[in-house]
Amino acid sequence: MDLLLKCDANYVPLTPVTFLKRANVVYSNRTSVIYEDTRFTWSQTYERCCRLADSLRSLNVGKNDVVSVLAPNIPAVYEMHFAVPMAGAVLNAINIRLDAKNIATILSHSGAKVFFVDYKYVELASEALSLLNGAVPSIIACIDDIDTPTGVRFGQLEYEQLVQRGNPGYTGELAQDEWDPIALNYTSGTTSAPKGVVYSHRGAYLSTLSLILGWEMGNAPVYLWSLPMFHCNGWTFTWGVAARGGTNVCLRSTTAKDVYHNIAEHSVTHMCCAPIVFNILLEAKPHERLEITSPVEILTGGAPPPASLLQNIERLGFHVTHAYGLTEATGPALVCEWQKKWNKLPQQDQAKLKARQGISILTLADADVKDLDTMASVPRDGKTMGEIVLRGSSIMKGYFKDPEATSKAFRNGWFATGDVGVVHPDGYLEIKDRSKDVIISGGENISSVELESVLYRHPRVLEAAVVAIPHPKWGESPCAFISVTKKSNGDTSDTVKESEIIAYCRKNLPRFMVPKRVEFMAELPKTSTGKIQKFQLRALAQNFAVNENLPSQKITGSGQLSASGKVNTQVPGYAQGHEKVHALSRL
Repeated sequence: MDLLLKCDANYVPLTPVTFLKRANVVYSNRTSVIYEDTRFTWSQTYERCCRLADSLRSLNVGKNDVVSVLAPNIPAVYEMHFAVPMAGAVLNAINIRLDAKNIATILSHSGAKVFFVDYKYVELASEALSLLNGAVPSIIACIDDIDTPTGVRFGQLEYEQLVQRGNPGYTGELAQDEWDPIALNYTSGTTSAPKGVVYSHRGAYLSTLSLILGWEMGNAPVYLWSLPMFHCNGWTFTWGVAARGGTNVCLRSTTAKDVYHNIAEHSVTHMCCAPIVFNILLEAKPHERLEITSPVEILTGGAPPPASLLQNIERLGFHVTHAYGLTEATGPALVCEWQKKWNKLPQQDQAKLKARQGISILTLADADVKDLDTMASVPRDGKTMGEIVLRGSSIMKGYFKDPEATSKAFRNGWFATGDVGVVHPDGYLEIKDRSKDVIISGGENISSVELESVLYRHPRVLEAAVVAIPHPKWGESPCAFISVTKKSNGDTSDTVKESEIIAYCRKNLPRFMVPKRVEFMAELPKTSTGKIQKFQLRALAQNFAVNENLPSQKITGSGQLSASGKVNTQVPGYAQGHEKVHALSRL
């Protein structure tokens, strides 16, 4: 048998680009993309990608060249997910919520050769380019609105002109090695400097298959782009929708009105989002809502959604599946695969099960929770905590230009996630915390996630985050930061008091887990992608003293965290009142 060799007939490098080529043949007349009044079929999308790839090749873009794009969820970004690798290059989709300094850092570190900029982000891109000390991208192109052209121009070229001038007969550069890079994505940098995570064609292909199988995405789905394509390449659904011959409904911004109206108008069947989007949908004003007449599948990630939040969102007509992943895992690595026997359980118990992170996706070789000192697996008791570790072909190639960080992430044949979790007797994993967020009080480990989940069940709590506060006796104790829901008229004058929250926690938690202090804020500080910035809250909590009788302070102002104790609650690019949200860097 060893004499049987690989050849072109029996071995082809795996790449998600093949999903588009198949869609062109099998689903040619199906609608591939909807954006406002613009419609494309799969044959049209394929031709546009071929044309763009050919134009990129004519600009001397080739293997390992980085093509960066700063744009929201518009057809151009979707097309680039195929056209850029068809040209042999590497796609770098940049988070549109970042500031100019961070964008400049990414452009510099990635060595981007081409930089595409949506017309609404020209000013931000111009500022970022002015901050570059070294080489700037040699090719800069503007993406005008394809549905309603504005005439805005930036750089030497315009996207639609590049598409039209390309050769429709160009079939693309075939990946010679499935280990070749296909995408470069940068982490959010909330716990350290942003790192460039490199995906392979093989990893992207396998992750895509795993997710459409694990989520049971059937033929011809209608997928709403409420999750940014810049986030882990849309959790690989940029490629996955093509694999199922579905329809991509593109959104410039994720507002309650846009989500509800697009679901109703286009009969959306699937969407992905962070749990914070649930609040957007739940708090939508009456004129923003439309009735959901058929169930919409939601794949969610990010902070474990509280059981109460899951129950509320499902009452609206959404069916939620919880996943866990991170940029380094090419998106979701664990999915909470539902079991039929759970349907007989009370709704509250079902919601708790759905909040678990679940089991590994099919093409991940293994997932476990280990004691990193001994590399021994923790008992499957749902209590013993350890670090979640992963391994498989969907894990990143490594960090771009950072061998030290790559080596640190890959330990003893595993990728160490930095997330603390447990394994339940049925084998399902559940996150308990980030390793740095575990609070150790008098020798007891307190999961901030578990405490936050209880706080979210309080009817007036909108946002909750728990960090450690110094305690003279126990070393550390929990401190809760919360924002509260408003009345229908926007009034918050009846804000709940600290004593009420603490009394509520005492009824629902062991005594050692009850917060020793509760701070009320108009809004919790967030990163540019909407993730709660616990490091700011930790810094603020370090200045607090534990006093059972101390009244809480109500923090409503904005500004950077400083010695005066102010917190940045208004992040540039993040719409206040939860009107607009993009994604979390961890799923």
